[in-house]
Amino acid sequence: MIVTLTPNPAVDVTYRVAAHLLGETNRVREVQRRPGGKGVNVARVLAALDVPVRAVLPLGGDAGRWLGNALDVPFDAVPISGENRTTVTITGDGHPTVYTEPGPEVSEEEWTAFGERLAECVSGFLVVSGSLPRGASPDLVAEWVRIARNAGVPTLVDASGPALLAAARAGAVVKPNQSELLAATSAGDEAAGAATLLRLGARQVVVSRGADGIAAYTGHSVLTVPAIPGVHGNPTGAGDAATAGLAAALAAGRPLIEALRAAAALGAAAVLRPVAGEVDLPAYHRFLNGATP
Repeated sequence: MIVTLTPNPAVDVTYRVAAHLLGETNRVREVQRRPGGKGVNVARVLAALDVPVRAVLPLGGDAGRWLGNALDVPFDAVPISGENRTTVTITGDGHPTVYTEPGPEVSEEEWTAFGERLAECVSGFLVVSGSLPRGASPDLVAEWVRIARNAGVPTLVDASGPALLAAARAGAVVKPNQSELLAATSAGDEAAGAATLLRLGARQVVVSRGADGIAAYTGHSVLTVPAIPGVHGNPTGAGDAATAGLAAALAAGRPLIEALRAAAALGAAAVLRPVAGEVDLPAYHRFLNGATP
């Protein structure tokens, strides 16, 4: 079982337009609405791979009720008084444009209940993925890692900023992208940033490089896997798919280099799908076996 924790779930709305023109009226050709948030996307990819998964997330307001009805993976919801957020992705010509709301304020009592629910259901492997809602302390991430560790469960954290540093201090495997790594550590390059997180206590540092592939720093070695070449489409959600691939392989006890290959292949397969949280499974298996588009 892999448990995915989404601190800031969202109603993900995707607009497909011919061209996204600022200051102009943009005719929407297609609208898609689905449950979102990085941890939810990870859970949906894991479910597509037939990996047992359970999502844990705070839900509140009309958006929270919609999310609870629309989620298509097993989940545990902790009720909150605030309203869950909405994100809007506009796809057309060029790179997608994403608008993200900050999310609701969650009380200390609600976060305490959230941690208690996590302690009740965590097992196997924990993935903490995505942003914190407004006003939330990054120390919450460290607390979730400690809850998992007390249950004998390893944790993979995909976060940024102070939350990334908190996860490293708590001893998680951390998975920032390159820009998140440099911003959080104020390092001059990737290797220096990874070294900073390892010194803080991170078990491993996995860095998503986008079109340049993925790398893992262990303190003793650096492993790298190139990106799948020639893949074009919607990159929104590719990082979440890569997180799912990494988590599934690590939870199964596979070698780190195999986990990186699975992450790269799933990330590329997600680019071929129009919305986050989906992957092209036949393409994933081809990419995993060394084929290219």
